[in-house]
Amino acid sequence: MRPEAVLLAAAVMLAPAAASALTVRIMSGSQAGMASTFGVVADAPRSTFDKAGLDSSLQSVFQASEVAPERVETTRALLTELKARRSDGVIVIDLPADVLFDFDKATLRADAEPALTRAAEVLRSYPGAQVSIGGHADAKGDDAYNQALSMRRARAVADRLGAAVDRSLGAEGFGETRPVAPNARPDGSDDPEGRQKNRRVEIRIQPQAAED
Repeated sequence: MRPEAVLLAAAVMLAPAAASALTVRIMSGSQAGMASTFGVVADAPRSTFDKAGLDSSLQSVFQASEVAPERVETTRALLTELKARRSDGVIVIDLPADVLFDFDKATLRADAEPALTRAAEVLRSYPGAQVSIGGHADAKGDDAYNQALSMRRARAVADRLGAAVDRSLGAEGFGETRPVAPNARPDGSDDPEGRQKNRRVEIRIQPQAAED
């Protein structure tokens, strides 16, 4: 295809708005060695790209209007570190039981302190919020035993956080009744990863708009 035909075809394929912004000049003969230039029409519309949607899933978890201005950046960072989520307007922080407690125990481990310290700092950002602590277990073992163990673990976390923020926090044990992952695979075999996710203590924070 001749060069001038290629240019003409390209111009035809452009969208009307884009085509009107370019000037196409057809020249006969060879243009080898000539500089190629594109001239933009002065009053041509400009193309812009705007980000669609939220910056990240954190935007749906953290809302600046719910915390004091001086706590905004600290709270945003803490919720990110703790991988917080939001459910029906409630901020939920899942603390893995395997990090907090030894197997079959309800005494907080020493190495659970960093996660608990961050969680307590989050609570300081929501002084007027309703806070509840829920213990959860996997489906392995006796239902009644799992219920009692999840309650003891929730109470241990509630006491530790309550002492840190000088508040009395309620605790509740749910045993294996509220799993967040399957305890078994579709073929009926054990799912250790799913059970690990179900062994957790949930901190649920119901925020309210911060006072001006």
